[in-house]
Amino acid sequence: MRLHRALPIVAVLPALLLASACSGESKESGDKNQKAGAKSTQSAAEKNSAEAKRIGALDAATLETVALTGKAAGFDAKKVAKAEVEAGRDMQADKKACQPLASLIGGFTHLPSVGTSHRSLQPTDATNATVGSMWLASHSEADATRVMTDLRAAVTACPKGFKTLGLAYGKVENLPAPKLGDGADETVAYRITGDIGKQKVPMTYTVVRSGGVVAAFYGVNMLDPDKAAIPAPLVDAQLKRIADARD
Repeated sequence: MRLHRALPIVAVLPALLLASACSGESKESGDKNQKAGAKSTQSAAEKNSAEAKRIGALDAATLETVALTGKAAGFDAKKVAKAEVEAGRDMQADKKACQPLASLIGGFTHLPSVGTSHRSLQPTDATNATVGSMWLASHSEADATRVMTDLRAAVTACPKGFKTLGLAYGKVENLPAPKLGDGADETVAYRITGDIGKQKVPMTYTVVRSGGVVAAFYGVNMLDPDKAAIPAPLVDAQLKRIADARD
């Protein structure tokens, strides 16, 4: 389930006050700071690009351009704020065998990636009750294959669920993989039922590997859990963009 954790406005105020206090610095000092920041960002991007090239993966910048944005296949894909993305990092399951499932709930793969890109998914049709999110994680093809192998094993090993961050997920069910286009090298589909207070929330996941990219699609439909999966046309639209970037 996509986490919603916003920063309070008081956390932003010190940064604004600091910016005001520094406004009296000389232009030369400001230029130096700006150049240093740009150099640091460039260096990080260059390092990421070099590492991605070394393992034969898409780098973080390319992955961000590959991720669907805007309206596609009945959904509106929107970039997720960094603070919200980071809130789900390093989620730990109380059962080691279930860790791949817990990591994906947080929006990451259990193996480190060289880049991730996250999108929320809102239906464009008011009669469609399915909402969700998607995220891409870039790996070497060997690591991406291992992610899928470990995930498949976790679905089998954790039918009675697990706990993470004090939340209970009481049931994990394997689902038939949807029929997808040529961009899908392998697919795992499953449903996790979360215990939110006294309410049972069935969450449907479709996780696809395309080369070294693992694409995860999460959907929930409180009116009809059987319609919660993000539809194949949207998944295929994303896989096509990944395949084009790999060519």
